Amino acid sequence: MRLFKKYDDKKLEMLHIARELVLAIALAVVIFGFLIGISLVSGPSMHPTLKDRQPVVYSRISRDFNVGDVVSVRMPNGEYYVKRIVAMAGDTVEVKDGALYVNGERETRETVHGVTEPQEGEVVYPLTVPLGQVFVLGDNREVSIDSRTYGPVATSQIRGKLFFVK
Repeated sequence: MRLFKKYDDKKLEMLHIARELVLAIALAVVIFGFLIGISLVSGPSMHPTLKDRQPVVYSRISRDFNVGDVVSVRMPNGEYYVKRIVAMAGDTVEVKDGALYVNGERETRETVHGVTEPQEGEVVYPLTVPLGQVFVLGDNREVSIDSRTYGPVATSQIRGKLFFVK
């Protein structure tokens, strides 16, 4: 006869809770480590599309990027920014007369806010985006630090494509 038999049900219940907690943590690690990520927009560079300190969710799975996609990208300075892809590998980019031109066509995206001017950096226009890279800009062109400063970024530097962005 066990002295503490009355505690067996409590021990069993605690083991079930611990197992469920371990499974929940493992599932969260898989989901947030491999499938999706959550980040905060930092600064006004994507205004009016996204606001400063707005939480965003991005997919880590899809590596199929297109012009117009909003992505979380590690810039050459090591910081992660949220930017819009405006040109793909092989596209020719030029910034002139306060506007962006891709393959000779002036950009007419409704999300663009402000004048698009060249920035200080090593980018020389016209620029053809190299293979495996993209050209990214913030929607709020007058305050965004982006590919106009750093040049094109490798698609391997993109953490993921944001969900639910116009």
